[in-house]
Amino acid sequence: MIGDFEQQRVKLSTGVELDVVDMGPKDAPVLIFLHGFPESHRTWRHQLPHFADRFRCIAPDQRGYRGSSKPQDVESYTPDKLIADIFALADALGAGEFTIVGHDWGGAIAWGVALGGQPGGLHPAWAGRVTRAVIANAPHPGIFQRLLATNEDQRAASQYIRTFRDPASDAIIEEHGIAGILAHAFAGRVPSGGLQPADEIGRLLKDWEDRDACRAMINWYRGSTIDVPAMDEPYTEPPAIPFPKLAIPTLVIWALDDVALPPCNLDGMEDLVPDVTIVQVPDCGHFVPWDAPDAVNRAMDAFLVQG
Repeated sequence: MIGDFEQQRVKLSTGVELDVVDMGPKDAPVLIFLHGFPESHRTWRHQLPHFADRFRCIAPDQRGYRGSSKPQDVESYTPDKLIADIFALADALGAGEFTIVGHDWGGAIAWGVALGGQPGGLHPAWAGRVTRAVIANAPHPGIFQRLLATNEDQRAASQYIRTFRDPASDAIIEEHGIAGILAHAFAGRVPSGGLQPADEIGRLLKDWEDRDACRAMINWYRGSTIDVPAMDEPYTEPPAIPFPKLAIPTLVIWALDDVALPPCNLDGMEDLVPDVTIVQVPDCGHFVPWDAPDAVNRAMDAFLVQG
């Protein structure tokens, strides 16, 4: 069992306050770790101690999670605000350039952080600050939207998002919290690897008692612009719209038994991310940072020594 990490409260220029782990030498290269749904900074409990001897490791509880600020309106969780939080966090902690690391929803935000902050990136104020990216089981936005339009397996796997967005789910969230809405959305189809090992589930259940946090976590899905068609809607190729390429060195770690994100999400990755390294992890479900920590750490070690 891995004990608690020391956290500090950090006030951001975006108007929220985050609880943040900041460990390792303050003058070392910076890694910013972004967790996904429905977790916390503890997604990275096996990575933070491993890398903190060589890197400054920063891991927030993101907006809406645990003790961090939890605005209740959906508009507070649009991707632009979640991405802006990360650059504001780097500013608040005096981190200029950094490597962004993300899993699940944290990976989705990491894609946006990388595209906005790479040299010549989409956001001029941030361009040049993100030097590398590490993405674990989080779909590339350009690939994911196309798969939802054309691929029956991915569309079926993503129907839970429609459940999360359905106003009828609000009553379930109020009565049963995140555990209830997960049981409803996945209908017994628990993701491979479970939701947490036994020594961690108590922490999560305690976090999920806070209904403000439960609503905020679901608002990440409701604030997203991703369109998830119903299963009976037509399968049509979307219009060809050029997607900006991510040119920085990027490591994509993909657990192959992810019930929500099948490996088809890797198809065409090299076209959109020319300097990509893909590491596939067999016999592992969605929560790869803690379900297969040795594989993740090895992949990151090999990637990060490349410069």
